[in-house]
Amino acid sequence: MPSISVLEFQRLIDKELPLVHLFGMRAVSIGHGEAVMRMHFNPDLIRPGGTIAGPALMALADATLYAVVLGMIGQVELAVTTSLNINFLRKPPPADVIAEGRILKLGKRLAVGEVLLLSAELDEPVAHVTGTYSIPPLSGH
Repeated sequence: MPSISVLEFQRLIDKELPLVHLFGMRAVSIGHGEAVMRMHFNPDLIRPGGTIAGPALMALADATLYAVVLGMIGQVELAVTTSLNINFLRKPPPADVIAEGRILKLGKRLAVGEVLLLSAELDEPVAHVTGTYSIPPLSGH
């Protein structure tokens, strides 16, 4: 069972991460160590060449990793990204993008995860992302 619900997570990012509105991001599901988010297509995110802008894809992956981590540790707002690496695999067409994230390792102070970014119109992933989150120490430690 996840430590934060989809509704709780969506409320948190709606309040604390205004870019989710700009990019049209919504949490779809959160499990223990996994999460799915969706970025609805927006023509403003298209760059020359007809592809979705890389920074929007990175933001979606980062938000998905945040959901993955909070699904394991609960609502810890000061859990922050310490690294994010993206490999663009193929050109994402102008369509919704689905992010499927999972935890690779959860420690006391760091969480490592990965996200596959999928176009709603393609069978193969458009990008693979790995990232690390810093988890703040518990109060009094």
